[in-house]
This record gives sequence, structure tokens and C-alpha cells, in this order.
Amino acid sequence: MGISLEQAQAAVQAAHQKSLEIGVKMNIAIVDAGANLVAFARMDDAWLGSLDISIKKAKTARFFDMPTGAIGGLSQPGGPLFNIEVSNGGLITFPGGLPIKDGSGKVIGAIGVSGDTVENDHTVAEAGLNAVAGN
Repeated sequence: MGISLEQAQAAVQAAHQKSLEIGVKMNIAIVDAGANLVAFARMDDAWLGSLDISIKKAKTARFFDMPTGAIGGLSQPGGPLFNIEVSNGGLITFPGGLPIKDGSGKVIGAIGVSGDTVENDHTVAEAGLNAVAGN
């Protein structure tokens, strides 16, 4: 089964809390196993341009079942996935998107976070992921 609404909301809440702790304003998106948006939050005054990026990060992580930062490493000039970001209606290949797995290791969805540095985006995404992992 894919991620439930309850799990998706828990991920958004945990990511939101981490954003508050580190003092950043984020857009947080959760998609299900089919890469469909299940839950979303845009913190007050978070960048409008990051709204779409957060959703695309979540979709990218689910489409390939790997962190978006890992895809970025593979998509550099000369790399095996060079130019992949122009596929699937546009992908995001920098950190902030993570697949979400259930207790058995099956991918049930993904989280995408955008609104600050890619390092902070990834940190906030991990907080959301950890709220669901194994549930």
C-alpha cells in the first residue's frame, strides 16, 4: 500500500517543525507511490518559486526511488544520466527529495522540500522521512 494521508501529514508536520528549529521557510510536498501529491504545506513567506520545485523533488525521488542529490551526481556532463532533468516534464536533480519506504523497504512515496540551501532542504526532508520510516 502507498503512503497514507496520516503518514503524509506526519511527514509534513515533522518537516515543518525542523524548518522552524533551523529558522527557514520551506515548501514541503509528499507524493504517494504513483507520484501523486498527497500533502503539501507552504510556510508563510516561503518562496513562491520553491513551491513547484518541492513537488518536482518529491516526484523525482519517487520516479527513480533515490535521493534527488544522488541523481544530480549522475546527471553531470559526461555522466550516465546527463540531461535527465529535461525528461518527465522536468525533474529536479539537486538535494531535497527523498523516497519514503515502509518497514519492509518498499517505496510508498516521497518527500520534496525547497526554500533554502540544498543542505537545509535535505535536512528538512530527512526530518519528514524519519517521521514515517518504518510506520
